[in-house]
Amino acid sequence: MYKKERARPWAVLAAACVAQFVFALDMAVMNVALPAIRTALGFAPVGLSWVVHVYALAFGGFLLLGGRACDLYGRRRMFVLGLAVFGLCSLAGGLAQAPWQLVAARAGQGLGAAAAAPASLALLTTTFTESRARVRALGVWSAMNAAGGALGVLAGGVLTEYAGWRWVMLVNLPFVALTLALVPAGVAAHARTGPRERMDVPGAVLATAGFGLLVFGVVRTDAVGWTAPATLACLGAAALLLAAFVAVEARTRAPLVRLGLLRGRWVAGANLIVFLAAAGQFAAFYFVSLYMQQVLHMGAAETGLAFLPFSAGVVLGTLLATRVAGNRSPRAALIPGSLLAAAGLAWFTRISPDGGFLTDVLGPSVVGSIGIGLVLAPVAAAATTGVAAREAGMASGLLNSSRQLGGCVGLAALATVAAHRTGEATSPSALNGGYALSLTVSAALFVLAALVALALPRRETAPSAPSAAPAEHPPARLPSGETPA
Repeated sequence: MYKKERARPWAVLAAACVAQFVFALDMAVMNVALPAIRTALGFAPVGLSWVVHVYALAFGGFLLLGGRACDLYGRRRMFVLGLAVFGLCSLAGGLAQAPWQLVAARAGQGLGAAAAAPASLALLTTTFTESRARVRALGVWSAMNAAGGALGVLAGGVLTEYAGWRWVMLVNLPFVALTLALVPAGVAAHARTGPRERMDVPGAVLATAGFGLLVFGVVRTDAVGWTAPATLACLGAAALLLAAFVAVEARTRAPLVRLGLLRGRWVAGANLIVFLAAAGQFAAFYFVSLYMQQVLHMGAAETGLAFLPFSAGVVLGTLLATRVAGNRSPRAALIPGSLLAAAGLAWFTRISPDGGFLTDVLGPSVVGSIGIGLVLAPVAAAATTGVAAREAGMASGLLNSSRQLGGCVGLAALATVAAHRTGEATSPSALNGGYALSLTVSAALFVLAALVALALPRRETAPSAPSAAPAEHPPARLPSGETPA
């Protein structure tokens, strides 16, 4: 059991939102600065990709471990530790003088984010327990995540052009400092009053290695292809490790991920929806950006500005989601949101080599982003529906892992689709055809997400307990005055 200090909901929401904003900003801001980084530090062409890949590898590989650590060692503790590591590594990256130093700093950022990101979501879901308040809080959190991603493109272009590439790393520091300052204002710590479960070390090793190899194999397909022996060996080894992980989790008393969670329709359905939505959203964001820069010949800063309507649409969508799903099942927003996102991406398939921002980008950006906003907050609420408070970190780690894996797999797969359609041609017309085809597949992924949402229960359910819960834990929801670390 755990004794909970008094939390101030506004401080929890503010800290979680600023943290999620800077994580999303960091993932987007780096891409624009890569050419300048290569020139400044003398990266080899192949080595430069590791500035992006090593972050995805560390972040995706350690998310499940980070989520479970939140439950065992304290959400606030892991939140602060993860942010501190992320901030220190941002500083180290901004001061890097050699390629290996920047790559090491990016790996450290991924590890810090893997600890803090599940903690931020778990803090929200255990602080805002009433359905309407939870959806509203998750809507704001999701909007900040989308805003960070969209503004990262703009910030990357502006900072690289006017301040230098080092500022794409150093810009994280004031946000980290602000978040850490908010923690003592009302993010409660949790004092343990009972015995602590042990970390599932075999499960942690297998999950980290398995997901790490899976992400590594996927992100390297841009260089070696999907059918290359190295890719097949990597993905095969990942499958074996993850199969062993499932076998271990089915037998251990205190698992890293309790498999019973995934037998619940809410948790399983929400994770599948977020996988599909992330695959479609990340790929669409990438290909629309390429369309504006390589077909319409817009500059990096201009392209960043063009994504501002997308950010506004996501914010509007999340506000609508709080009204639609506040007193209803999350599926009330997930189904129309997925279909609206699909409609916006399908509209994008009409892009033309002779098009423009107003005629080809603005309309579908607004429609698609409102749909995405309608999905983001309710899917986070759905992924924690029926989950006992002491497993909030576990459920948050699962959701973040599904999002990260969906984004990696979706982007890599649809990049292959676009390259297959384009072939060796580099003309605007050929590139336009490849991007349009990939955006069509992105729209189809959101249609699949809507079908999954249709299969969700019409009503929320009570938390599910482990079938062999330790005696010191109650079998269902903890009292409102007690939550796990």
